[in-house]
Amino acid sequence: MLVLAGILPDFQLQSADDDSATSLAMTAALGAGAFGLLSALVWPLLVRLLLLVPALVLGLLVFFLNGSLLIVALRLVPSGDSEAAPETAVIVAAVMSAVASATGAALAVRDDDAYRSRLYRLADRRRRALPPGPSSPGTVFMQLDGVGHDVLLAAVGKGLMPTVGRWLGEGGGRPTHRLTPWRTDWSSQTGASQLGILHGSNHDVPAFRWYEKAGHEVMVCNRPTSAAELQRRAIDRTGDGGLLSADGASRGNLFSGGADEQALVLSIATRRRGRSNRSRAGYFAYFSDPANAVRTALSFVAEVGREIGQSSRARARKVRPRVGRGGLYPLVRAFATVVERDVVVAAVMGDMLAGRTAVYADLVAYDEVAHHSGPIGRDTEKVLERLDRALALIENVAEHAPRPYRIVVLSDHGQSPGETFRARYGLGLGDLVRAGCGLPVPRRARRTHSGAEARAAVRAALRRPVEEGEEQHRPSRRRSEPIVLASGNLGLVSFPDVPHRMTKEEIDARHPALLTTLANHPGVGFLLVRSQEHGGLVLGPYGVEIPLDRLDDDPGPLEVFGPGAADAVRRTHSFPNTADIMVNSAYDPADGEVLAFEEQIGSHGGLGGAQGRPFLLSPVAFSAPAGHGEDLVGAEHVHRVLRRWLREANGPQVPLDAEPRERAA
Repeated sequence: MLVLAGILPDFQLQSADDDSATSLAMTAALGAGAFGLLSALVWPLLVRLLLLVPALVLGLLVFFLNGSLLIVALRLVPSGDSEAAPETAVIVAAVMSAVASATGAALAVRDDDAYRSRLYRLADRRRRALPPGPSSPGTVFMQLDGVGHDVLLAAVGKGLMPTVGRWLGEGGGRPTHRLTPWRTDWSSQTGASQLGILHGSNHDVPAFRWYEKAGHEVMVCNRPTSAAELQRRAIDRTGDGGLLSADGASRGNLFSGGADEQALVLSIATRRRGRSNRSRAGYFAYFSDPANAVRTALSFVAEVGREIGQSSRARARKVRPRVGRGGLYPLVRAFATVVERDVVVAAVMGDMLAGRTAVYADLVAYDEVAHHSGPIGRDTEKVLERLDRALALIENVAEHAPRPYRIVVLSDHGQSPGETFRARYGLGLGDLVRAGCGLPVPRRARRTHSGAEARAAVRAALRRPVEEGEEQHRPSRRRSEPIVLASGNLGLVSFPDVPHRMTKEEIDARHPALLTTLANHPGVGFLLVRSQEHGGLVLGPYGVEIPLDRLDDDPGPLEVFGPGAADAVRRTHSFPNTADIMVNSAYDPADGEVLAFEEQIGSHGGLGGAQGRPFLLSPVAFSAPAGHGEDLVGAEHVHRVLRRWLREANGPQVPLDAEPRERAA
């Protein structure tokens, strides 16, 4: 405060006729003390009064509210005529908060110690005020969105994730965790995987986006209204509230898992705020501490600068493949890698100190960066390092929790590298479909916006639940024209004027060149269509047609996609809302590359490569995820494993008297 008073002309600590060093020091001490007291007492009340303000706007208001508190503090000082212009007060308050945070190491690269010490004090107070916690261990499930099994192993091998490495026994220590890969469904994306993991069923989720003919509506997994409907359908199908239905907490997820405690959960983002809707409460709980707010705001600005620098370097070096990273993307990335991470981790630690039985949280930082920078590289390695530090912080906080905790780390899918379909061939999938239908093709191909989870979180934080570019997902007024949707390297073609799922024979009669055009394109791996004669057909180049019931003997174009591809395709074929034509891009097993139909150089959503091989990192205290020689296949299988572990730990007693109704049927 003294230094700033000497630098800033509009900031005065003492009147001109009394500028002795003692008086200045006393005034500064009283002013700083009053500012700190007001921050501690008034700030949480101000945040509660601003519950209707979007979370990101609240983050920007941090500085202005701090400046207002400083002006009040200066007026409370009994000596002198201390004053500051409003704009100067904002600067002074921000610098003071930053210096206070830096003194406590909160702005250091490894900022965990100061925050952990603060949580320990909170835990001690709770321990004295509350009865002892249960002796049975609680379970924390940390989802590292988009981190594939091989990416995790590579990061451990490079020393980027020492916490995970220590758990696996790297360096000669005794392993405390086991690492298990699992295989996703055909729709290798968060919506399908997390719905299956948390609610036990992802039936009829064919992709990230799809058109439902019955309701004449495009469903999008990261749209709050769609997420709420998908959650309702899963609960109706299984007859169970979810993995977290008793004493659970859901943090930063698309779905609630049946948890009583929910924060930053997309499926409840559009409801009126109340006891059953605390979707954005996590932001306010976190930002109610001005030190947290300033620390995160400054880290946010630093991350925006880091992204601009990295993208500029990639352009200068002419790195290929590359997608556009301008516009709002630097802000979206900073939100995912800083704001969402800090808020979710703080919420998880609060749940642990409260002794909750099961907590499931999603960290989307890696997934967002990998979409635009690629799954492997310097950009994503830095993100993995920070995610590992978050895991270390959670592990250390468990030492002061009122009950023991077991930490499970998992991912919902991986990511496969590769340039975009449009970049390689000069047109998008929608344009190729129009050409096959004999419709005019725009000279300039339209880009398909990325559907990354971080964008949905940003929209929810801004109280704008409608997806960016949503108008392009509404059926065309010319109902005979096809609707083409993209989910990573999986494309879906639907004809909205036909109320049922069309057969190959009907498509050929209507558009004789369409299926041939798609199947013979070098960027397409295979097609799935319905057939009057065979039920379902996989189509490949040069007229290849293989019925689904013969894929085990003759996988045809599916052979390159590896084991389990035929089962995944057959399962999706059984869904009521599978598109008229399902299009999976080509896959090169030599380098693991696919061709995304969206603007992503790290993609997921279909078959091919690392996107379908996530991981499950579990304590050895739990039983093995799968039996000897058994593969862990599908998100629903992972759900059953997690339920079993909760039962082993005497965790939430979710109904286990029978398998879900769908299995019984």
